[in-house]
Amino acid sequence: MSVAGRINRAAELLAQDQAIYYDGPHSGAVLTETQGREDAGTWADYINVGMEHGAFDMAGLEAYLRGMVAAGPTRSGHRTPAVIVEAPVNGTDEANVRFNAWQFRQILGRGAHGILLCQAESADAVRAFVEACRYPHHLQAVDPAIPTPLDRMRGAVRGRAAEGRLGIGTRGRGSESSAAPVWGVSGEEYMRRCDPWPLNPDGELLLGVKLESPEGVANADAICAVPGLGFAELGPGDLSLSLLYPTMQRHPYPPEMAEARAKVFGACRRNGIAFLEGCSPADIVARLDEGVRVIAGHNPETARIGRAHQRRGMAA
Repeated sequence: MSVAGRINRAAELLAQDQAIYYDGPHSGAVLTETQGREDAGTWADYINVGMEHGAFDMAGLEAYLRGMVAAGPTRSGHRTPAVIVEAPVNGTDEANVRFNAWQFRQILGRGAHGILLCQAESADAVRAFVEACRYPHHLQAVDPAIPTPLDRMRGAVRGRAAEGRLGIGTRGRGSESSAAPVWGVSGEEYMRRCDPWPLNPDGELLLGVKLESPEGVANADAICAVPGLGFAELGPGDLSLSLLYPTMQRHPYPPEMAEARAKVFGACRRNGIAFLEGCSPADIVARLDEGVRVIAGHNPETARIGRAHQRRGMAA
């Protein structure tokens, strides 16, 4: 754990307005204890584990994190690099997310530090995602009009949360015995700290969304306003397909892609969450000055240049 007492290195850096850099494939991740030991010394601030298109391998994820712990701590003093998993479920609508909330429970139960919801298209879907990742005793941003647990036990109807509020968290007790050792805390402390940052200032969970369809972009402001998110990104690959481009469009984007980027980036700014984008050594300084704070690209040279530009103090 770092000197500041944070578990999640990525959240700690974002709280300092420092960019974070990730590595890890969107498919084909090697999830073994040996690979975890190797990746404990990564140059990146977090490892992305792609399960949207890669295998949903919970035994592998558990072994991978176990290897990280065994080889740690990191040079920055954290127990492990942060590990954020792209979940297989599509965030196209609320029902789809709620029916597949078991995926979030499984991922978090292995000790992951965050989850990325892909294909996010509505605020209701994203609200269901955040609620599924929270324990019910965490109440930041929960609608105060929702009846108390005692009143509900006596028959009061829970109802829906008001716009801009969350419903009660739906994650249950049971996986803290497997997740807490990865974080290096007791089960009770894990349940206190496994809550979305920055909604909960003491939270160590980093939740993100990928907006990669015309509907997702259209609803960007409402989606990014859902309490509990830490970052969002434009998904240029799938959005390119949706806009009828057979190949993935990259910078400089065609006009409609540039319009989509501006809308998602603007929604992130207005709602105080980080924007994720691919960067290279050639453009990282300009992107940082523009305000991009979660950096894709899988390039340690990009990270070196960016960290120097921001005069970052934390060790890589």
